[in-house]
Amino acid sequence: MAVSAWRRDWLSKPLFRWAARSLPTMSDTEREAIEAGDVWWDAELFTGDPAWRKLLDTPPARLSEEEQAFLDGPVAELCAMIDDWRISWELRDLPADIWAFLKARKFFGMIIPRKYGGLGFSAYAHSEVVRRLSTRSLTAAVTVMVPNSLGPGELLLHFGTEAQREYWLPRLADGREIPCFGLTSPEAGSDAASMVDEGVVCRGQWQGQEVLGIRLNWHKRYITLGPVATVLGLAFKLRDPDRLLGDRVELGITVALVPTHAPGVEIGRRHIPAMQVFQNGPNRGRDVFIPLDSIIGGVERAGQGWQMLMSALAAGRGISLPSLAAASCVFSAHTSGAYARVRQQFGIPIGKFEGVQEKLGRMAALAYQVDAARRLTCAGLDAGHKPAVISAIMKYHATERMRIAVNDAMDVHAGKGVIDGPRNYLSNIYRAIPIGITVEGANILTRCLIIFGQGAIRAHPYLMREMAALADPDPRRGLEAFDRVFWRHAAHAGANALRALARAWTNGRFAPAPRGAGAVAGYYRQLGRYASAFALVADVALATLGGALKRREMLSGRLGDVLAELYLLSAVLKRWHDEGASEEDLPLVQWCMESGLATIEERLDGVLANLPSRAVAGVLRCICLPRGVRRRGPSDQLTQACARILLEPSPARERLLPGLARPRPGEPLDWLAKAFDLVTRAAPVLDALRRSGHADWREAVRSGTLDASQATLLEEMERAVAEVVDVDSFGAADLAGGTAPARCRRNPAE
Repeated sequence: MAVSAWRRDWLSKPLFRWAARSLPTMSDTEREAIEAGDVWWDAELFTGDPAWRKLLDTPPARLSEEEQAFLDGPVAELCAMIDDWRISWELRDLPADIWAFLKARKFFGMIIPRKYGGLGFSAYAHSEVVRRLSTRSLTAAVTVMVPNSLGPGELLLHFGTEAQREYWLPRLADGREIPCFGLTSPEAGSDAASMVDEGVVCRGQWQGQEVLGIRLNWHKRYITLGPVATVLGLAFKLRDPDRLLGDRVELGITVALVPTHAPGVEIGRRHIPAMQVFQNGPNRGRDVFIPLDSIIGGVERAGQGWQMLMSALAAGRGISLPSLAAASCVFSAHTSGAYARVRQQFGIPIGKFEGVQEKLGRMAALAYQVDAARRLTCAGLDAGHKPAVISAIMKYHATERMRIAVNDAMDVHAGKGVIDGPRNYLSNIYRAIPIGITVEGANILTRCLIIFGQGAIRAHPYLMREMAALADPDPRRGLEAFDRVFWRHAAHAGANALRALARAWTNGRFAPAPRGAGAVAGYYRQLGRYASAFALVADVALATLGGALKRREMLSGRLGDVLAELYLLSAVLKRWHDEGASEEDLPLVQWCMESGLATIEERLDGVLANLPSRAVAGVLRCICLPRGVRRRGPSDQLTQACARILLEPSPARERLLPGLARPRPGEPLDWLAKAFDLVTRAAPVLDALRRSGHADWREAVRSGTLDASQATLLEEMERAVAEVVDVDSFGAADLAGGTAPARCRRNPAE
């Protein structure tokens, strides 16, 4: 006890004072954002010594029989109804029969429990539906995704009163009500807490009676489903100047339900986001009166809107856009691999050129990685976690990898990808990339402020408890709590320093790997090495920079990249394990690991090169990167091995590209699938012809070298390839008439 008291008075007290000055302070909105959700595998990575068996024992995401039946039934039926060119260029909206189908089959109620009339689907089922639809139409996917993501349905489910749930949720589930959510305003984008939209507690008329309520004035924009919504979930700052609810005047951000037909609501105009035609637009409210029971959760939830939003976002951000991004990566890999196989230049498929293979290999690996991370995240969500940091990682890194994959696909398709028309299956996805980068937290903000800034506090084993002790209004109690936590933190940091030193100097040789890891055991050890380095560098950066780290966004962004790569690479190893550790898939795993580990080294090097304390940086470099940056990323041979998976039919290709929407007969994607099948089937015949010296298969038919069935195969192949390579052209009347341009006709002389 004497030793403990001496430590507290002579060591912990000055450290307590130093930490109170040095560690970052938090506003109420920052604290609510950090406390939203919970931690999961991100916390394990922050320990510096992740328990791999815990990762591998996590049950993989699975669909129930009912969820699979929904995918095979209503989702497949919906995909068959979609004509994306007509939706985008003629109707500028989903047609009426699709809107009716979405409502009748309860696509808007996937997350709503059965007892309220919804489908009660898991996070993974929700993700799979969005992913499947995204390979068919982004407009349809976004229309379905939004009511099942951050919005009135999810907020009512978690925070609404029972009366609100019983009234609203059945109506949302069957489409009688179409919801939207109003958060972003002209004055407040990423800094939503600075919104000026206001509600004032007062008395007013509601349905012929005078009641206590709220008079609202707002201006919102970028609101998806806003132009067609019947109920608006509105975020605003609530004031009570007459103290009708209590002693506080400024109650804070509040969320309420506002019927869009209420007097004073102005709604219905549209934005056109990057030429995408899902319903999106601004809305206003001028002196709109609603009763107090319109607040989600009732008057007891007044002022708790920011906490509610952050809690809901902790889960929803990990599903919607990552699912769309995963679909775009898989779609890009699928179409580019098939196109590179059937399209010839200089007498050979373009997929044989190394420059094209470089793009194909990267697309294949990114498709594998993003979908692996999507599945792992859904598994965590379905296990009951709300991992806010992981959701931010998924939002940023899935959409950034989508950008890379779609750009690579455009490069491979070249002229085919830039000529618009019904035959172009890439241009709409390409135009939509900035939307995914921007919404649900702009990517620059997410990378530089949220992933590490929030993760360092939320997922660190000790930092959040230390900050709580420093914020304790009772200094003596705060010091005692700080004394208990700080020395555990110090021991943890010391252990990580020794662990990082030993693993770096032995190149991770003795770091743990799970039993049975086999061909990827070395990668587990390397992740263990860099996890310990990350945990140490993060601790030292926080200790030396303190609150200034919030303003060093480039450093924070690099540290966030390391944490994100550790998570994404964990997901890759988990997917390989769950899918049976197939040797055919090993090149994809190796590409992801080599690329990710090189990124980790580069980012750690960038942090150490820019830490203000050069002496500290030098010591850290000696511990964590004693041989400097040595990793160079995937080899050319590895990239080519990944590309080959896309260029030939195989079980590995089927595992890599599952769940694509089936095209309708005669559509461009249908011709692409036919051409890919015919070209790969005809390859042995063409190889035999080349060996026999025949330049033209028709000549071989005349000479009797080919039989009738082989000739038919080659004729069908040529026709299918011609359909795939063809692009659209339009007449002046088509372009001036305001209707969907006509499909081109090939010149018979070609």
